[in-house]
Amino acid sequence: MQKEYHLELYLEIACFNAESAIIAGRAGANRIELCQGLEVGGLTPEPEVVKLVLTGVSIPVFVMIRPRGGDFVYSNLEYKQMKNEITLLKTLGVKGFVFGILDESNQVDIIKNSELVKWADPLPCSFHRAFDRASEPHLALESVIASGFKTILTSGHQSNAVQGAEELKRLIELAKGRIEIMPGGGVRSENLPYLIKTTGASYYHSSALLKGESKADEMEIRALKDLLNSNA
Repeated sequence: MQKEYHLELYLEIACFNAESAIIAGRAGANRIELCQGLEVGGLTPEPEVVKLVLTGVSIPVFVMIRPRGGDFVYSNLEYKQMKNEITLLKTLGVKGFVFGILDESNQVDIIKNSELVKWADPLPCSFHRAFDRASEPHLALESVIASGFKTILTSGHQSNAVQGAEELKRLIELAKGRIEIMPGGGVRSENLPYLIKTTGASYYHSSALLKGESKADEMEIRALKDLLNSNA
């Protein structure tokens, strides 16, 4: 019997400080989402932190562009700040950006997102979990695709990826390969096998933070990567 061919399964680690990024690179992660502000779910990191991480890892570093915590409806001044941050960070050698903008009706703002994606060109962009705040996920999916993003980070419109696993599977089916759907939100080694089996996703996102810790756990990252390798 011919062996069935499987594509590699990938791991992105959300890192809220330089130390976590170094750990992620050492432990076998495929990509880093670099940010700061763990208490608000992630903000744009300081340029000096970005520089430090880029000198310490060899895997791709995507940087979050988010000027503040709270909602994802931004003022003109905040929007300009996001553009300026992309301009600066492109010069440092990052490999991509992570952001998401909604309008006041909690719909994906196609105009502003498209402009930022073009501003980031030729670097790829991921739409972060602002997606889970959008009022209608299947409409939001089409809007994010239309805006030019390469990836959507989502928990399937639930508080975590396990609860949203069936919706994640549906989003992947609806995407039909037009965009990567990356499960995130509470992804840990103990639930990763279920997520792999249920969603069929190729990329998974985790902070690998153990309870009460502020830096990624190296053994957890290795466990996540081992599970992905064994299920590929």
